[in-house]
Amino acid sequence: MKKKIYSTLALAGLLVLNSCTDLKEIVLDETLSSNLSDKAAAEGIIAPVYARLPDLFLHTNYFTLQEISTDEAILPYRGGTDWGDNGIYLNMHAHNYVSTDPNIRNTWNIIVQGMSRAITAINTLPTLKDPSTKTFLAEARGMRAYYSMLTLDLFGLVFVKDDIGETSKIIRGNEAVEYIKSELLAVEPNLETTVGPGRLTKGAVWGLLARLYLNSAVYRDIYSTNFTFKSEDMDKVIEYCDKIISSGQYQLSNDYFSLFNSNNHDNKELIFAVDQRAELNGHNRMAYFSLSGDQFPLPAYPAANGTDGPGITSDYYRTWVNAYAPQDPKVDPRFYKQNISIYTNPADSCVTAESFNVDRGILRGQQYGLIRKNGVFVRCPNGNYKIGKLFHDTRNRPTQPVEFTEKIDFTVEGSNYNTGYRVEKYEFSKKSTSGRNFGDADLVILRLADVYLMRAEAKLRKSGDAASALADVNTVRASRTASTPPPALTSMSLDLLYRERGFEFYWEMLRRSDMIRFGKYEGTWTEKTNNNVQKRIFPIPQTAIDGASNIPGYLKQNPSY
Repeated sequence: MKKKIYSTLALAGLLVLNSCTDLKEIVLDETLSSNLSDKAAAEGIIAPVYARLPDLFLHTNYFTLQEISTDEAILPYRGGTDWGDNGIYLNMHAHNYVSTDPNIRNTWNIIVQGMSRAITAINTLPTLKDPSTKTFLAEARGMRAYYSMLTLDLFGLVFVKDDIGETSKIIRGNEAVEYIKSELLAVEPNLETTVGPGRLTKGAVWGLLARLYLNSAVYRDIYSTNFTFKSEDMDKVIEYCDKIISSGQYQLSNDYFSLFNSNNHDNKELIFAVDQRAELNGHNRMAYFSLSGDQFPLPAYPAANGTDGPGITSDYYRTWVNAYAPQDPKVDPRFYKQNISIYTNPADSCVTAESFNVDRGILRGQQYGLIRKNGVFVRCPNGNYKIGKLFHDTRNRPTQPVEFTEKIDFTVEGSNYNTGYRVEKYEFSKKSTSGRNFGDADLVILRLADVYLMRAEAKLRKSGDAASALADVNTVRASRTASTPPPALTSMSLDLLYRERGFEFYWEMLRRSDMIRFGKYEGTWTEKTNNNVQKRIFPIPQTAIDGASNIPGYLKQNPSY
């Protein structure tokens, strides 16, 4: 009997969803199926379930929703010429987003397409006889649950569907929480332990369960003025965090920035991540997004520069200053890493291509780097690359230094190309063939530090156990021994834990969810005063509502949109 399967090649030609709500894709009757083993066929079926994650974790899309909507990131209309985009980034930061926002639409489409592919895999894998299909089937079902967590967190709803031909049932609130929970629990026994971080493992599911239980108070009553964190939910957070920590499978990294290096796939702190090693055609966008247009991280590619994208707000920067005053925040190794000390003598700096690396972390003040003139990098007499003070040459402002300022806002002055401290967390891949493509760094979804901090938060919310929470937080801080670790904290509270999460996970697309859970999302910060609680979740894209118009009343817009 001919099996309906996906091969890896055939998947490249799949049509996008017929409807953003029906979650339908076309199953191709692969004529080469008789030449594939069941194991190869199973691998071809599971691959596309993960394949949209690099697009979801792009420098826009999900990042925009999770970071630019918060007090961490802001993206002004640079110089009145760049990142205007009809005001979508201004509106996102000010909580004036609407149902036609393209980043919201793209995020929705990618998630539901990933869910559609998971459903197809769930229906197709049981037709294959190879033993690996049992694991792949669990992964497909677990990924459907993960995508459901995303739609619940972002849009307040979940689609329930087991067969491609069915119309999805829409659930919300507690029913959605219980559904996702039951799905993750069902697949956990059949998952592997050592195939991560790019695939779902037992550890990844334990971490997702901990995250689900921790946020369940929010998901059950999204517009509440006072979330109820049930003791039994916090017990479950602690239980699953304990399982991960006691497994011995994961290890806190002694070098904070190695978590975001090109070779981070084997970093033992990563539990679940977007696998985008060079051979998988990843991208460097999270590396170049925030940099200046006159910063060039790769000597081989004089066209691979930054985009002058988002900077951090002064509000967020000041949390570092206030925590470490009178010392500079760079005493915390998570804040900044200078990669080559020769920057301290820029007038005489000449370096080999192999030894050049841009600084990492939060970049402030005057920037130094590869000097480019007339499209090529300036060389020293010995052939090495000249390093010096950077100016806005690519912006035709050769006398204006690339000197990042704390001030950044939507005013003309605050929207200039030099405004805002920038973030360079992920490393550029030197395997790239253009500087833009073939990013090696896996994009973090869940790592061990988050497990420790989730457990600390659950202990505080359950019983006010500040001593145990403090121990968990200090365990993470003390682990960064590649340089002098940050000093141990002496007390712990929910406010201090919230601040610590901001230090540990900046730019990792957790901030919005954290702000909502800690009751901070309706606050006031740079260029944002909107305190409407209904902005905690995003509007359902108008295209999705229009696509479901053949079923009256099926897909209703969220309140206030």
